[in-house]
Amino acid sequence: MRGRLLLIGAGLLALSGCGEPTAETRSEPLPIPPVVKLPAAAAGGVCRLLDYPAIEKAVGTTFDVSAATTQGKTNTCVLQSEQASLPDLALAVTPTTADASVFGDEAPDGGQSVKGLGKAAYRVTLAPGKDHGAGVEVCWLSSDGQMISLRYTLPAGEGKPAADALAGKLVTLAKQVDAADR
Repeated sequence: MRGRLLLIGAGLLALSGCGEPTAETRSEPLPIPPVVKLPAAAAGGVCRLLDYPAIEKAVGTTFDVSAATTQGKTNTCVLQSEQASLPDLALAVTPTTADASVFGDEAPDGGQSVKGLGKAAYRVTLAPGKDHGAGVEVCWLSSDGQMISLRYTLPAGEGKPAADALAGKLVTLAKQVDAADR
């Protein structure tokens, strides 16, 4: 009888987890899996034209989240930081039949012509809004008949002087995007 009780007791101990250590009974923590940072292009669409390190080098901002979508014939990509929704960088590409002269005539008030970018290009500083700071938009007509817009929106509280300081850097980035689109 005593032998049976020992066997039953040993079986209960094994079932109760008192045998080999488990994740719950280990004294050392389990290793944390490494974080894998995917490139902007992983979102697909026109995000393939954007590269996080190149953007950081051009404008000085680190982005690590990308999202792409298509609405009609317009393809867009938005980049943000995992820590905050602003600043953000948005790229929009849409086919157009406009030529360089029409494109230049349609530049917004305050837009300044940009040389060396596509068939025609402008940049404009955008006013801050209720939920966001000022921004900069660089828009150009590509050599393959697309209108491309690259817009950087600053966090709330950042005014036009900060956007103006960023404008030249965004033009540099736009030229890189235009070269990648060829």
